[in-house]
Amino acid sequence: MCPFISITQFLLLPFTDTRELQLVHFWLFLGIYLAALLGNGLIITAIAWDHRLHTPMYFFLLNLAVIDLGSISTTLPKAMANSLWDTRAISYVACAAQLFFFSFFMSTDFFLLTVMAYDRYIAICKPLHYGTLLGSRACVHMAAAAWGTGFLNSLLHTASTFSLPLCQGNVLDQFFCEVPQILKLSCSDSHLREDGLAVFSAFVFWLCFVFIVLSYVQIFRAVLRIPSEQGRHKAFSTCLPHLAVVSLFISTGTFSHLKPPFISSPSLDLVVAVLYSVVPLVLNPLIYSMRNQELKESIRKFISGMVLNNVAFRDIV
Repeated sequence: MCPFISITQFLLLPFTDTRELQLVHFWLFLGIYLAALLGNGLIITAIAWDHRLHTPMYFFLLNLAVIDLGSISTTLPKAMANSLWDTRAISYVACAAQLFFFSFFMSTDFFLLTVMAYDRYIAICKPLHYGTLLGSRACVHMAAAAWGTGFLNSLLHTASTFSLPLCQGNVLDQFFCEVPQILKLSCSDSHLREDGLAVFSAFVFWLCFVFIVLSYVQIFRAVLRIPSEQGRHKAFSTCLPHLAVVSLFISTGTFSHLKPPFISSPSLDLVVAVLYSVVPLVLNPLIYSMRNQELKESIRKFISGMVLNNVAFRDIV
């Protein structure tokens, strides 16, 4: 058996060892991060500012934007700092915090997407009961349940993972800390408890996935029965963005964690990690605002109001 190692820091996988490319990666990630901040920030501000958007659908969308901001802020700033300062190190405590928050936000993201599928199901399949089933109190409870379940799931995984004895070094084959990479460093046959938690979490996520699929089967059946083309178009316009976000989230995450071992390599793993941990968080605001006229109009009015107020302030000064 390998001797246990007392670890004070981990070494993350760099995107490149070439200094010039490291700076290119820094500027690329900075642009991606600012785009995510801008897109999700505009959605949060527009929904909070416009009283017409104070509905269950936009309340859940606001929560999703907050989660996306938290998730991308967990991984990219450290990756940018490592590229800028040509370092790979992350402290033990920072690694545990990064793992906890990334798992927390990603879990909560999926649970919230499940709640949003229920919201769309009630809105289209049972519109007469929408106000009753999705009142303000019910929406707050469902959002709190998504956040609380994500927190509990992340807390259990983080505590279980970092309670394992590590004896395989401190080098992680990833640009951020996540459970599978820490498990690779643990002593053989010492992570049965974490494996059990992973199986349980996978079962819960599978139930959520089945619920989303069944919800959309009912939604599409109801939409296709709408007699007017305009009505069908309006119904699809509120569902397709959510369905696109769910598909992007599930497809990238599934490919990342279930891809065949024979196609795995450090370079490919880095690309896939960026694909599921960064790309959806940047594209979500674009997906939701592209077909949503109410949201686009609210964002346009907010920006116009900010510009006019700035001009008025300059005139006064």
